[in-house]
Amino acid sequence: MWGENSHGQCGISGMDQVPNPTPVSVVDGETHPPQLVQVLNVACGAQHTLALSRKHEVWAWGSGCQLGLVTNIFPVWTPQKVEHLVGRYVVQIACGGFHSLALVQFLPSQAASQQAQDRCGQCKQSLYTMTEKDDHVIISDEHYCPLGVELADSKQGRRSGQSSPAQTPQTKNSSSNSQVSPLTLKNMCAGQGSSFESQQSTTSQETQLDIAVSEAGHVRLRRTKSTPYPDEQALKDYLKRISDQTLAEQADATSVGGSHPPSRQSSLTCPFRSNQSDELTLRPSSPTLSKPDGITASARQRSASDTVTDRKQSLHFLPTLDSTSDDSSQHSSVDGGICLSELLISNGCLFESCEEGVETAGMDFCPADSLQTKKSTSLTDITLVDAEARARRGSFPGFSPVSPSDSHRTNNLRGAVTTSSTSESRNLLPSLYTEVWSWGRGQEGQLGHGDYLPRLQPLCIKSLSKKEVVKITAGANHSLALTAQCQIYSWGSDKFGQLGHMNAPCTVPNLTMVSDSIRVWDVAAGQTHTLLLADGDCYQPILYYSGEQVLENTDSAHPLSGTYTQTPTLLPFCMNIGYVSQVFGGGLNCFALADQNAMGFIATVHELASAERKFYCILSKVKSQILSLLLARASLALSLGQSSMLLFQEMAGSFSKLCHLTGQHSVSLTNFLQRGKVIKTLVLIKNTGIFIDTYKEQKLELIQSLLESKDKNPSPCDLLVNLFYMPLQHLHGYNRLLLKLANCFEVNTEEYQWIQNGCSKYEALARLVSKQRKDAEATFNFWKNFKGKNSESLRKPSRRLVCESSNKALTLQNAGRFSASWFILFSDVLVHAQFSSHYIYPLATLWVEPISDESLGLLALKLTTPEDSFVVLASSPLEKGKWLRAINQAIDDVLAAGLNRRTRGSRSSQNGDPPVSRTSTYTFSKEGRLKDALYEGRWLSGKPHGKGILKWPDGTVYCGTFKNGLEDGFGDYMMPNTTLNKFERYQGHWKEGKMHGFGTYWHASGEVYEGSFRENMRHGHGMLRSGKLASPSSSSVFVGQWVQGKRTGYGVCDDFSSGEKYMGIWLDDQRHGDGVVITQFGLYYEGNFSNNKMMGNGTLLCDDDTVFEGEFSEDWTLCGKGVLFMPNGDSLDGVFDGHWGTGLRVAGTFTKPFETLRREIKMPVAGQHAVPAEEKWKAVFEECWGRQGCETPEQGVYERAWENIAISLTARRRQQRDRPEELSRSQTKMLESLEVIPQHVGPVTADSYNNIRRYLMKACDTPLHPLGWLLETLVTVYRMTYVGVGSNRRLLQQAVEEIQSYLTRIFQIVRFLFPGLPEDGGFILDSSTSSDEGTDSLNSSTHSETPQHGLIVSSSSLLLPVLLPRLYPPLFTLYTLEKEREEEVYWNCVLRLNKQPDLALLAFLGVQQKFWPVSISVLGEIKQVLPITKDVCFATAVETLQQISTAFTPSDKLQVIQLTFEEVTQDVQALLGQEFLWCMDDLFPIFLYVVLRARIRNLGSEVSLIEDLTDSSLQLGQLGFMLTTLKVRMKLQFLYHFFFHTHSGTRNITTF
Repeated sequence: MWGENSHGQCGISGMDQVPNPTPVSVVDGETHPPQLVQVLNVACGAQHTLALSRKHEVWAWGSGCQLGLVTNIFPVWTPQKVEHLVGRYVVQIACGGFHSLALVQFLPSQAASQQAQDRCGQCKQSLYTMTEKDDHVIISDEHYCPLGVELADSKQGRRSGQSSPAQTPQTKNSSSNSQVSPLTLKNMCAGQGSSFESQQSTTSQETQLDIAVSEAGHVRLRRTKSTPYPDEQALKDYLKRISDQTLAEQADATSVGGSHPPSRQSSLTCPFRSNQSDELTLRPSSPTLSKPDGITASARQRSASDTVTDRKQSLHFLPTLDSTSDDSSQHSSVDGGICLSELLISNGCLFESCEEGVETAGMDFCPADSLQTKKSTSLTDITLVDAEARARRGSFPGFSPVSPSDSHRTNNLRGAVTTSSTSESRNLLPSLYTEVWSWGRGQEGQLGHGDYLPRLQPLCIKSLSKKEVVKITAGANHSLALTAQCQIYSWGSDKFGQLGHMNAPCTVPNLTMVSDSIRVWDVAAGQTHTLLLADGDCYQPILYYSGEQVLENTDSAHPLSGTYTQTPTLLPFCMNIGYVSQVFGGGLNCFALADQNAMGFIATVHELASAERKFYCILSKVKSQILSLLLARASLALSLGQSSMLLFQEMAGSFSKLCHLTGQHSVSLTNFLQRGKVIKTLVLIKNTGIFIDTYKEQKLELIQSLLESKDKNPSPCDLLVNLFYMPLQHLHGYNRLLLKLANCFEVNTEEYQWIQNGCSKYEALARLVSKQRKDAEATFNFWKNFKGKNSESLRKPSRRLVCESSNKALTLQNAGRFSASWFILFSDVLVHAQFSSHYIYPLATLWVEPISDESLGLLALKLTTPEDSFVVLASSPLEKGKWLRAINQAIDDVLAAGLNRRTRGSRSSQNGDPPVSRTSTYTFSKEGRLKDALYEGRWLSGKPHGKGILKWPDGTVYCGTFKNGLEDGFGDYMMPNTTLNKFERYQGHWKEGKMHGFGTYWHASGEVYEGSFRENMRHGHGMLRSGKLASPSSSSVFVGQWVQGKRTGYGVCDDFSSGEKYMGIWLDDQRHGDGVVITQFGLYYEGNFSNNKMMGNGTLLCDDDTVFEGEFSEDWTLCGKGVLFMPNGDSLDGVFDGHWGTGLRVAGTFTKPFETLRREIKMPVAGQHAVPAEEKWKAVFEECWGRQGCETPEQGVYERAWENIAISLTARRRQQRDRPEELSRSQTKMLESLEVIPQHVGPVTADSYNNIRRYLMKACDTPLHPLGWLLETLVTVYRMTYVGVGSNRRLLQQAVEEIQSYLTRIFQIVRFLFPGLPEDGGFILDSSTSSDEGTDSLNSSTHSETPQHGLIVSSSSLLLPVLLPRLYPPLFTLYTLEKEREEEVYWNCVLRLNKQPDLALLAFLGVQQKFWPVSISVLGEIKQVLPITKDVCFATAVETLQQISTAFTPSDKLQVIQLTFEEVTQDVQALLGQEFLWCMDDLFPIFLYVVLRARIRNLGSEVSLIEDLTDSSLQLGQLGFMLTTLKVRMKLQFLYHFFFHTHSGTRNITTF
């Protein structure tokens, strides 16, 4: 900056003059670290400077109250943020001589309201007073603040301008002897139009404000006698006394965001006044705008009596009012008329009928106050309008407080209010929701607040809040505001006519006196003059000037002539300047920026901008002067009817939205001219979708309703119809100007293509709109001449006529002689009318096809609907083609528009035929299963086919896939249970309308069945769970086979209530056949069951090894012959009777055999009456075979099986798309890899065998694969059997056999899928001796002595690594229970022997001293082995052997044993040399030492598991030797235990 700096306006301290340009740093000190602020714009005044940052914040420096800073120390040398505007989106700034202006964009709050306060924000006095009377309490809110306004607000954004609630439009509170000044409101607001005169006189009498003119010529404001401060001077003195305490009061301020005390005025405002923003809409549930209860009864009676006259006069009355007059009127009419100052229309901005000052005599409109009475702040009690206060707080993003008063007022609105979606154009086009804020000196009224007081901080000018101000500028002592409607508001000093009107002075904004045909779109202000840029007749801008004139050829020191113009005057000599795009003013000078019209580009853009501004002005007047007034009349709803009234409201909302968009676009075009002029930034071309969507919302459904009233009132209806058509005709102007604009560029340029693309879109939209208009008029003429009955049900506003067969062009086949068929094709339905009845067929579910059958002729068309199918005959081939094309095109249009369409498209397929498969909604009406059911989803040739939802009136819902009209595939079905008042649900597979396949059924009783279904019944493998919801006493789980809805076959039932688990055969829901029962007390029953009871021979095993074998009867009763074996070998043979545990009656022989004979006694063992393992879970394996396409095991083609697997995986993966959280990314990739069919031709080699094994591992890890499902199901049933009560040691052998059965049957399926795989135990040659898997190394080591190397293929080696880890916990638990006693002896031995040092233990075990380690390495340090050393010898081998507990499969455990042997060998070879070879006598004691030091718990269980599940081929060689060593070690433990307890326990181990 440079220039005068005596007041700090250049921001450089220590210099009164800055001769050279010097940078000024604007630093935000509130950030850490401080950051430089990027500046967008700068404005300068006489003693101050303002800057607008990129964050749209205002910074100020210099001197004076015009800075708006919270300080009293001047000058301010460094830029400081104007805290009062923080949080507001400032878009422009302007500086006058000693005042400042800011244009703020605010976001209309969706639920903005004013927060209540209990105390005044200025004087801290209570806003409410309570007076107790005899029997009641009077609460008064007539609080008067002595300060009147806030001169210094807090940093919290509290708005200046405190209003008193005592001020109301009624005169009862006014002083009876108050004097009225000769200078009335009429004198001060001259030029506003004659329509204001009567109202101004009324409001001037009702207000409490007295205005007088002092001798000095200044307006002096005087309070009435009812106020505590009788004149202004006393108030100024009081303000001066408290000026030093302003900052302290700010800190104590309690008001938030511009809130003000509630006023009684809110109770007097119009009931229709809504406190919502422009984005709110009226729901269609509000059919009429009838007057609420707040309107007086007399007004309601008058409205009802004048219904007819109002209807005739509603369209004739077009008031000639200025659309830019005040829209913030808050006073209701005395007679209770409707006020629509903030009436909400859907999808658009507010319609403000009170914008205009309207005469109230005999009209249902709210009177508007003059602008002069709209002072935002003054010493008088001007009441703040709640809506404006909320809108001002709405400039804070996301700030939308709610108050009870607003909610009460909103509830008065007839019809709920909803919030529309944020318009897309908000982010692309300039906002019209703006406010003007001002601060600084106000001695000339240049602040616009209705007084001459200064403002220390920014304050909003209320009267401009809804004027759509788009630009502000300031002169020395006057201010100007330009609106989007091309109007100029001016206020301040008018000494030289710079305001452009006769009101001098003017303390509030008033319209500049410019002709209505002049559309101003730029403005500039000088010291004492104003320059306007407006549209001319030939689209070339023209200039207007008002203010003090400058003489020509005079001394430069005295250039002023002393004359001036009071109204804007045309400057004719400026016509030759050219196409001016912007004007500037400063001091006594004027500037104009003109563009060269290269290739006609500038002229075309000016023409486009001028046309858009003109169009917006017309739309604004139509909205405010016609539509708003019509909506204000309650009689309009009676005239149009409920449905038409709803349409009218919707049309008005769409009209308002288009009007707002046009205003934004006109401002955008002005900015385009004044800035870059880059064609790609032209919104009309860059974002055509915004305009096209908005124009498509201009629905034409109302035209039919309006045209029907033509006969009664033709002229107004025609006028209204043309008004609604007017925006659509503007599209042709877009097309024409874009073509003209395209001619300014070369054809091969990118700009030309851009414009052409946009032009084609607008041209297509214009054709669409033209077609819609023709369709609407044709439909109106059809209904006008329609002779049928009951036509009201067919009449819909959105329905259009396509064609009809009144000329017998289309008849029904085989119709009777006297039948009369009339087919009417509308845009959405086909109607078949017969005499007094008619049938309606929605086009979305209608299929038509030509028939060329000779028996029917060549003129037939077959029509198919969801519930009917019939044939119609055309009168000629021409008619047949006409109807076929018309029906297909109508169907295609309906499908293109969609289910919830808002506009009708005109799209058709290439061949003219609509798709056979489509998505639509239909309600069935004929008797049957689907009566009154609603279907929404995919269709194919008249039947549901594909995904869809079917809903019945009783609440039954099916959501899933259909095939040929029936449920088929995967679906979710819910059905209400009226008895239990709950829902039953099935989720699973369907076939031909019935539950078929795998699924889950949730019963209302609480039972849950998960398994296979067939024809709506449980069939196959499944699990039934009955919990507490069903019956607390019958909680149980059954898993097994079902046949025709009953338990039949093998199954396991766990009865939690009785603590019993049954594992056996079922028949017709009863236990019938061989079975086993385990009780929670450890009893084991097995035998033959009949009719749910154990009958005949059976076996009972107790936990203490007592065994009974004999006859049983009902309820586990021992009845008949039997033998009872004691644990010690004694037996009792005879006849038994009674229950076990309650006493038995025995008649028989007791035998106590000799010790030598006890070993020969064979006691009964468990499993004699158990179901064989291969007979268990047949249904599970049958289901797996069925999923591969095989009806019976191994009966099928393996290629077909692979195809079924791939199809199943793909289908199930698609089902998971709706629930992506169930599948991870890795699982999805695994599914995709499994869909690829493995290719193996010829015999299986070692490489292909490894590939097969990898594939099986992936398949078994994926439940969606048939093998994965099989494995998961087997794991479930296995755990169900052997966990809980089933965890009994008697079941160990059955559990092992069941696993072996699993391996055999799964291997059978694998060999079916891979036919080249050898049989169980087969051998595969391998050219290489190495393998990448642990089992392979075991196999190769086993056959190291054979001349050929390869792999032994077995079910255990291939499948056990996949299956056993899942079954290991329950299986190993059974082993530990079986070996519990042996484990106790073994562990006691381990604990005793491990107390000894290493050398002592080695000596005791008989290890030769040459194998004793002499020294060991500890962390690289060699240490000698001493007699007291412990746990260091063979430590590596000990650690390796301890890993046997972490391995699952027997092969892995044997691998651990082999590694242990290798570690021992390495330690011994380090002592004796690499040539050392083991012998059995040497290895055995050393291995015993390693086993003892490993301290492995449950070693006996580990050995037994290895022995039971290891292939015989692996139990040879060194591995077999190691396994034998472990078993011998266990035997030695018993010998040691026996030996130790037969000698003195005090002897030392070294003596043995």
